[in-house]
Amino acid sequence: MIRPLLAAALGLALTVPALAHDPRPGPNGGLKVDAGQRHHAELVANGTPQVVVFLYDQNDRPVPAQGYRANAILIVAGATQRFALAPGDGNRLVGSASVPVPAGAKGAVQITGPDGTTAQARF
Repeated sequence: MIRPLLAAALGLALTVPALAHDPRPGPNGGLKVDAGQRHHAELVANGTPQVVVFLYDQNDRPVPAQGYRANAILIVAGATQRFALAPGDGNRLVGSASVPVPAGAKGAVQITGPDGTTAQARF
């Protein structure tokens, strides 16, 4: 009796990651990923210290960045770069690293919403 229940629970647990979207190109030339249950985030870096994260809802509609804040932890040339991102125009969170950040940089961005909830986007 317990084995079938465990097998069913394991099967359900393995299907949950399948609901997440794979990283995909975003409309601004960056990589768009899931950020928690309610958001998508697109990271745009172009070889300058400035980094932009565009916020979207789960239906890929832009979410105004006012009231949001974020912290980026990106790997650049083998070193960790940590910096804050603040609301910019529209759905943009903008920040500057201490070194130029190339396109396709790996890392994570922790986003805090106006209501205090947090989400993480992994790039």
